[in-house]
Amino acid sequence: MKTVILAGGLGTRISEESHLKPKPMIEIGGRPILWHIMKLYSAAGFNDFVVCLGYKGYVIKEYFANYVLHSADLTVDLDKGSIEYHATNHEPWRVTLVETGAETMTGGRLKRVAKYLTPGEAFFFTYGDGLSDVDLGALAEFHKAHGKAATITAVAPPGRYGALELTDGRVQRFTEKPPGDNGLINGGFFVLQPEVIDRIDGDATSWEAAPLEGLARDGELMAYRHDGFWAAMDTLRDKNHLEALWASGEAPWRR
Repeated sequence: MKTVILAGGLGTRISEESHLKPKPMIEIGGRPILWHIMKLYSAAGFNDFVVCLGYKGYVIKEYFANYVLHSADLTVDLDKGSIEYHATNHEPWRVTLVETGAETMTGGRLKRVAKYLTPGEAFFFTYGDGLSDVDLGALAEFHKAHGKAATITAVAPPGRYGALELTDGRVQRFTEKPPGDNGLINGGFFVLQPEVIDRIDGDATSWEAAPLEGLARDGELMAYRHDGFWAAMDTLRDKNHLEALWASGEAPWRR
């Protein structure tokens, strides 16, 4: 199965870093969050990626074009004009990088990469800013078993503030950043059949609007519930939180 990753947005809510690079290239532990996402899929045995580029897409192209160069020991023979690589630390990835337009919406980006997908074969679809310890193999099996056109991963958003339980003004209980209000949200890890792309009109179509709403209305959208770790990197605060988790050596998504 191939994995399509959206990596073309502006990332305006984390502009402290995204004015220099695409949001998926903002680093967690010295590696772009895009790399962390790809490691999730690779650990589950999925190594064929299609990355949808937009804002500053050349940065992502240069990163992968020079991936081996930056991660290996090497000898540069200036006289012969040659480079010899030693102890390369590479990934078993095949990465197709597709320019999908600077202003294209999420659905439009998916439609633009349709020709790089395998006809008749389901594929993963995700955002370039979310991390999780979701079992991707189980997600794929769930999708295969129900036979519908699309699967969405449903997650409970983490709480942002500590919660108080009061009785007559006295604090009975304090819980630091509990889960949200028990509502579930789009966790961003999809499995889709190729025909869902027919529901996308063009560049101006948001995946989260008409296509998803139509799939739900037609009974073609199933939810895979994930109760484990999930986090989206929307702000610098989120980035710092993920950085601290990685530095601790106990990041839930670490592979």
